[in-house]
Formats: sequence, C-alpha cells, structure tokens
Amino acid sequence: MGMTISQKILAVHAGLDHVEAGELVNCQLDVILGNDVTSPVAISEFDRLGYEKVHDQEKIVLVPDHFTPNKDIKSAEQAKILRDFAKKQGLTNYFEIGQMGIEHCLLPEQGLVAPGDLIIGADSHTCTYGALGAFATGVGSTDMAAAMATGEAWFKVPEAIKFVYYGKMPEWVGGKDLILHTIGDIGVDGARYMSMEFTGEAIDSLSIDNRFTMANMAIEAGGKNGIFTPDEIILNYVKNRVKRPYKVYKSDLDAKYLEIREYDVSKLEPVIAFPHLPENTRFVSEATDVEIDQIVIGSCTNGRTEDLKIAASILKGKKVHPEVRVIIFPGTQQIYLEALRNGYIETFVEAGAVVSTPTCGPCLGGHMGILAKGEKALATTNRNFVGRMGHPESEVYLSSPAVAAASAVKGRITPPWEV
Repeated sequence: MGMTISQKILAVHAGLDHVEAGELVNCQLDVILGNDVTSPVAISEFDRLGYEKVHDQEKIVLVPDHFTPNKDIKSAEQAKILRDFAKKQGLTNYFEIGQMGIEHCLLPEQGLVAPGDLIIGADSHTCTYGALGAFATGVGSTDMAAAMATGEAWFKVPEAIKFVYYGKMPEWVGGKDLILHTIGDIGVDGARYMSMEFTGEAIDSLSIDNRFTMANMAIEAGGKNGIFTPDEIILNYVKNRVKRPYKVYKSDLDAKYLEIREYDVSKLEPVIAFPHLPENTRFVSEATDVEIDQIVIGSCTNGRTEDLKIAASILKGKKVHPEVRVIIFPGTQQIYLEALRNGYIETFVEAGAVVSTPTCGPCLGGHMGILAKGEKALATTNRNFVGRMGHPESEVYLSSPAVAAASAVKGRITPPWEV
C-alpha cells in the first residue's frame, strides 16, 4: 500500500521507510515556532527542565505578534520574555517590532518554511504552511519546550481525507469560500485529527495566497494538517526565498484515504459563516439582511497582498458606510510596503478605513478592534466563536476580503457584484 504526502513526510523525518495511520512516530523537526502568547510558557518549562541551550538556534522561530505593539504592561512583559530568551540563546530567527508580521504570513515570506518540511508551532494555525507541501501542525507550549530542547516531537500518523475541487471558479469566489464551504459540509470536527489533502483542477489554478487561506483553516474542521502537493505555483513561490535544501513529496496513486469528497466549484458563490461556528455557512445571497458594525480585513487567513488588492479594487473611489468601522491589517511589513507602493493604503484611507501595523490583535479579541455588547463584525479571520472578538454577546461573521469590502460600503453583508 502506498503512502499519502503527509505519511511520506512523517516517515522520512522518523527515519522510516513506511508508516501507516495510527502509528506513533518520533520525528526530527525542521521548524519550531512560538509567539508572544505561547512562547513564555514554553520558555518557562524549558528552564524548569534544566536545559541551558536550545537544540538548534536556527530552527526556532519566535514572533511577537498577538499583543504587539504591546497594549499593556502584561503584554509588554510577555514580549520581553521572548526578546531576552532569543538574545540569551542567540536565536537566528527572532522578529522584533519593525521586522515582525503575523507569524503565518511572515514565515513563508521569509523563506523559513519549505516543501517537505515537518513543522510544529505553539499556535493552532501553524497548519498554514501545508500550502507549500509541508506537514505543519499546532502543538501546546510544553511540546514546544521539549522540541526546543531536543529538536524532536512525537506524532500519531493521521488518517487522510482527499478533497477534490473541480470546475471553473466563478468571479469573486476564492480560497476562503472553498474552505468555508468545505467546513460547512463536513463540520468543525469532520476531519478531526486527520490530514486534509486539497486537490483537483480548481486547485491547480489557485494562487498561492488562496492556498495559504485554505491550509490555514484546516484546523477549523478539526484537521491535524492541511496540505497541497507542490506544483509549479508552489515551487515558483519558494524558489528565491528558501535558501536551504528541501524535498518535494506527493501522494502515491494507491495511497489509502478514509474518504474522498468532491466539490463542483462552478456552483459556488461567496460563502459567509454565521455565528458561532465556522461550519454555520450560507451563500452571501442568503445573508444580505445582516447589518454590520465593524469590518476587519487581514489576519493570518486573509492578510496577504492579493487579499488587500481585492479589497482595494472594491473600495476604490467609494466611501465606507458612516455607521461602520473598517480596520485593515496587512500581514507583514513587506505586505504593508507592497500595498503602499501599489496605492492600496491610499485607497483604504480615502475610503474611510484605518490601516494598522501587522498584528493578530482583533482576531482573538486581544486589542485593536474589540467588540462591545450587541455589536456585529464581519471579518476575514478564521474563527467566530462566542466572544471571539470581544463581548460574549457580540457576533462575528466570516467572509472573504471581497465580501468584507463590499459590506463596508453598504453597511450590511453584501455580494461584491452589488457595489
């Protein structure tokens, strides 16, 4: 029996010729990631265990992005723990204010993740890097501590579901809509501890930014990881970024899948996830009666250049609805610069939106856009749980940047073709 791409990556990193779903394997890691929320706990545990030096100074990446720029004394202390640890350990990849970005936008941009890598991060959306053909998954802070010390981690080899997308993508439908539609179909636990493999003719023409969006939200279906087979689009993206050797893997023709699900993308339109779960989906044409108080465009899900370009194309020459607050978060400083040079920032400001330095702040209800009781937000983020962006009696709706920008103009959830 052949192996899936995920099984092959785990097997190689475990020093084995073959693995099967359900096996426990100990693997060498390529990248270990932490942020300003999860790393302080990992660092404390690392110290408690009595370790003095990390296993590899180049494989650990620390990105203070959740509460930075710091919103209060506690968040400043959290960030200082990272700063001091990075300096003490001589870490190669610590990103200070001015260089940092939202971690899952930053690492691919900086060439720190590559096809065939095995990556763990003390953040659930580490699965984003599956867009490059890597096996990437989120772990807890104690797992991060052990990995910093040993360079290894244990894995249970996941079963796999293959998702096949075919047909021609309609205008305004993108990766966010594909993944929301998929989660709406299988549910938030439909791929629990499974590898979600994204394939098909519609995927073949999907841009790298859209692939990042889909892989990012694999965890919202309960997935252990989401992954794409490296093709020309992926290899062109990493070509001038990744400076170390890497290897491309693909699933065998006789690989075993628990299930294969197919979707005709030509029948889709932009998708909205209603409160309070990403699985609570409807097409945008079924959601136009929902008035919105705040729009958030950005995050590790949809804060890349293509996302900002789409939003700017809709907002160009228009004004934000007077009763709506619009906050835009470029994913990294480089993305911010690209948006500035391309005129997107000017478009946003002239429309009445505010543009922030890269941060995870509003997505997790941390800062820079907290919702009050009874308020409704439409966001290009990845989660809409109860109280996710503020007051427990607020509501979060999820959408693509196109729908978010159109809704910013109208003050209610609006299809992009209506503005």
